Amino acid sequence: MLSFFVPIALVLALVVAPPTTARAGQATDQLKVQIDRVMKMIEDPDLKKENRALERRKSVRKIAEDIFDFGETAKRSLGRHWLARTPAEREEFVGLFADLLERSYISKIELFNGERIQFVGDTADGDQTIVRTKIVTKQGTEVPVDYRMLKKGERWLVYDVVIEGVSLVANYRTQFNKIIQTSSYQELVKKMKTKQEEFLEQEKQQQQTQTKRTS
Repeated sequence: MLSFFVPIALVLALVVAPPTTARAGQATDQLKVQIDRVMKMIEDPDLKKENRALERRKSVRKIAEDIFDFGETAKRSLGRHWLARTPAEREEFVGLFADLLERSYISKIELFNGERIQFVGDTADGDQTIVRTKIVTKQGTEVPVDYRMLKKGERWLVYDVVIEGVSLVANYRTQFNKIIQTSSYQELVKKMKTKQEEFLEQEKQQQQTQTKRTS
C-alpha cells in the first residue's frame, strides 16, 4: 500500500495547497506559485505526450526542490548514524538520497490519475506543522496522509509524508539502519549509488527509445 500511494501523495503535495490558517498561511502563500506551475504542466496536452516524459519529470523535480526539504528528510532517515558522518559524507548522502527519492517517487507524476485530496485539519507546534489530509481515489477509497512541514527561515518545507500511519522517513530509517548494522555505512552508500546508476541507465534507454520514435 505504501509503495503505491507514496508517489501519489508526493505529487499531490505539489498540486494542492494546505488549509489556510494563521500558522500555515505562509506555507499556503509560498506554495501557490509552485502549485500553479505544476497544474499547468499536468494539464498541458503536449507534456502528456510519451515523447515528453523525461522533460515532464525534470520539470517536476525542479519544482519539488522548492517544496521539499531533502536535507532534513535525509538526515532524519539516516537517524543516529547521521552524527557519525563527516561534512563531506553528509553532503554526499543528501545528494544521493534526494536524487533517489525524486527518481523513485516524485518524478512518477504519470501515476496521478484524478485522485482528490480532502483536508482534515492541521496542528502547529512552533516551527513545525502537520497538515492532515485524505486521498480519495476514483473508487471512493479514503487514504489518510499527513504532511509534516518544517519552517526554514521564511519558508515552509515538507520533510516527511505519513500514509496510513506509516512514515516515509521511518520506513527509510529502518532500511538504512539494517544495512549499516549488518554491513556498514559505506555499503549503504554503495547500494544507493548502484540504484542511482540503474535509474540513469533506464532514463538513457527511454531517451534512446524516444529519439528513435521521433526520427
